[in-house]
Amino acid sequence: MSQSLARFIAFLTRRSARFITGARSMWVGCQPEPKQRIYYANHNSHIDFILLWSSLPKAIRKETRPIAASDYWAKDRFRRFLIEDTFCGVTIQRQRQQNSELSDPLAPIKTVLSEGSSIIFFPEGTRNLEDDVDLLKFKSGLYHLHQQFPDIEIIPVWISNLKRVMPKGSFIPLPLLSTVIFGEPLTVTLDMDKQAFLDHAAAQLLKLKDIEHQA
Repeated sequence: MSQSLARFIAFLTRRSARFITGARSMWVGCQPEPKQRIYYANHNSHIDFILLWSSLPKAIRKETRPIAASDYWAKDRFRRFLIEDTFCGVTIQRQRQQNSELSDPLAPIKTVLSEGSSIIFFPEGTRNLEDDVDLLKFKSGLYHLHQQFPDIEIIPVWISNLKRVMPKGSFIPLPLLSTVIFGEPLTVTLDMDKQAFLDHAAAQLLKLKDIEHQA
């Protein structure tokens, strides 16, 4: 499939996602600056990375790569086309391969960060489908990325309402309002214990949850 088709689908998907969800962006802790960042967010739906990605200004969006699970997005040719060609995303294995103990699931992410790209990352590792749980326990990936790339800003992003916009088993988003809230960069150091780092990252993300009701 051609690059022109990929660009058209990206444009159509971006506009449709924001129109259907009525999405608004709130930059409350940082500004949309052209600098390398790790945007990490809560993960409720297959469309949440599209909503976050489409909330970025064009110049920043072009330099930002969504990270997605290969067990879903690499299942067939069309999904691979969408994630790789349309959204310029990077697919990763969520678990180490059983026959390759030395493989690093984060290797593709480290490659694009080394090349200077920003990324959209979901530290829960899988979609949170629990109605009474705001966040699943964070996997260790965000911590390891910070250890290798300590100078890259890490920005929490809360995406509201997507459990209702795109409920489990749904293929078409429901027309409900959603908000994408960008917080302030994490204040972390290399000597932080892994669990302390992950707890802090989760807490900073949850702080953004109620901001839309205060605006």
